[in-house]
Amino acid sequence: MYQQVIDPVGSSLGWSALVAAIPLLALFTLLGVVRMRAWLAALFGLSLTLLVAVVMYGMPAGQAFNSALEGAAFGLFPAMWIVVNAIWIYRMTVTSGHFDVARRAFARVSDDQRVQGIIIAFSFGALLEALAGFGTPVAICSVMLIAVGLPPLKAATVALIANTAPVAYGAVGLPVITLARVTGLPLGDLSAMTGRQVPVLALFVPLALLVVLDGRRGVREAWPAALTCGVSFAAVQYLMANHGPMELTDVAAALVSAGAVLLLLRVWRPREGTSQEATPHPADDSAGAGAGAGGDGGGESAGLGTAVRTEAPPRQPDTRTEVVRAFAPYAVIIALFSVVSVSAVRDALARTTAFFAWPGLHIASPDGKPLALVQFKFDWLAGGGTVLLVAGLVTAVVLRVPMRQAATAYGHTLHQLRTAAVTVTAVLALAYVMNASGQTATMGALLARAGSLFPLLSPVLGWFGTAVTGSDTSSNSLFGALQVSAAEGSGHAPVLTAAANTSGGVLGKMISPQNLAIGAAAVGLAGREGELFRRVLAATAAFVPFLCVLVYLQSTPLLSWMVP
Repeated sequence: MYQQVIDPVGSSLGWSALVAAIPLLALFTLLGVVRMRAWLAALFGLSLTLLVAVVMYGMPAGQAFNSALEGAAFGLFPAMWIVVNAIWIYRMTVTSGHFDVARRAFARVSDDQRVQGIIIAFSFGALLEALAGFGTPVAICSVMLIAVGLPPLKAATVALIANTAPVAYGAVGLPVITLARVTGLPLGDLSAMTGRQVPVLALFVPLALLVVLDGRRGVREAWPAALTCGVSFAAVQYLMANHGPMELTDVAAALVSAGAVLLLLRVWRPREGTSQEATPHPADDSAGAGAGAGGDGGGESAGLGTAVRTEAPPRQPDTRTEVVRAFAPYAVIIALFSVVSVSAVRDALARTTAFFAWPGLHIASPDGKPLALVQFKFDWLAGGGTVLLVAGLVTAVVLRVPMRQAATAYGHTLHQLRTAAVTVTAVLALAYVMNASGQTATMGALLARAGSLFPLLSPVLGWFGTAVTGSDTSSNSLFGALQVSAAEGSGHAPVLTAAANTSGGVLGKMISPQNLAIGAAAVGLAGREGELFRRVLAATAAFVPFLCVLVYLQSTPLLSWMVP
């Protein structure tokens, strides 16, 4: 049995936290500064993490490597299992020609890419996050944004930034449900408190998307769409989190926000803008790389800065049947995830889920309790990736893609995602080693010593946990109990800081190497995750301090009335 020690370096929590942070600092430096390929940077970071765990934390080498293997297994299933099947569905839409049909249909709803970006990335992405999560919105929305003409790198950037506010209630409320389980706090109170933090972010995320899409001009000309989307989403998210079925919070908010924008378009249209040619699809590695280099490289200033509208519809409009088929894959995805979310179906599928202790791992927390990390969950039938696989099979039938051609597309997808798979598995292996050895707990304990200022730093814990693991649910598992104990020790409301963990976590998802790899792979730019990281860094750097100040004010008499 290996028992974690949170201050192994000279019995100093500060020095121990500094040492524990070295692998992460190295990983983000290699990605953002050195611009090393993500899979190489991830493997280097994993090597450093193993070294710190064994040499500085005294973790047995065998257990350290076993925890890395467990993380890598989680990276393959469910993470890459979801991405592979999502990209496979996209490839079949390209093969059948319905990719272009969908693009032309979006152009008829609004020929402005800024409005299209808000509807697809924020509203539709929120719906996918509500039903599936685990990278599905980033993978699917990225390729849909390319369908309306965005350059690949910009498409992935928009999809990652948009995947923020919905995350707290994603996967049918799983992050908040998990938080309630690990903290022992009432689920209703945690949902309500989170619903008084995250909706404030939702107000501004669509405006941030406009900045990415078209700079200041985008905000100046398309702000009514962003404001309508943000306000309607935030209002419904608040109401559902506080008064409605918490599990349906994002479903309702996503549908209402999309409907609100569509109603707005009946009486308002953005000014200016000219047409532009569609960007090449990332149907293979070479096409994706070419599109990225040409669209977001030297030609960036010639992109949305001077052109915001997609090409005009063809002279012979697509038939209604073809348009229905073009959107059928996404309707099938939503329908299947909705069915899986029904309690009776979910319970039936849960009986097929296997739970087992990972071989060779015997770990206790600093207080001597067994670590839940060693339990591996293999939900082979109920997992999001399996649902997407079934959706892909249905898609092949609906789009009339021959099975042989569908199988070929699957093989091409596996080839395209080979380096992304290495990145994701290495990053999750790194996260599991950090969690198992106690490195994550060390950094969390240091922040927890902030005393009266702890609420100001509380969201940073959640942000950090999601940035490392790629999952707000995992971040809540890591730091939920720590948030409660730190709040009780410093005289603050436990429900406030616990909710801040999940609220801060939504902002860490966009810079998680796991999600960066998913976004880059989805648009055919595997290996350029460092560029994507630099694109989203400004957004997370702006939103995190804002949320920290909000949570701190909620801990003071000024906004304490917001705490249930």
